[in-house]
Amino acid sequence: MGSWRFVFAFVAFMAVWALLNSLTRGWDPYPFILLNLFLSMLAGLQGAILLIAAKRQDAVAADLARHDYDTNVAAKRDVEALLEVNATQLEILRALQDDLRTRLEALERRGPTTGA
Repeated sequence: MGSWRFVFAFVAFMAVWALLNSLTRGWDPYPFILLNLFLSMLAGLQGAILLIAAKRQDAVAADLARHDYDTNVAAKRDVEALLEVNATQLEILRALQDDLRTRLEALERRGPTTGA
């Protein structure tokens, strides 16, 4: 029911129905009461089908939202782990700088060395 081919086929069916019942003494004369009944039933079915499709689309959207949320939580965990690693590296670098500064000050206190 959701394609152009169906729409064109349905319009053609209604046109043939109207022509057959207008030009000849058909089974459903001019006000086309039987055709109206069929169209009303089709409209009722289409409403139900649209609601089913909307509900399915909502379920798909909810699944995608849940997947996005889970992905964001995992990414947050990864970023927090990387920040911890970065903080540890900064502490190590500060300790190394302090150690180098201490050694440099010790060398400067010893005075210049003469090379051989």
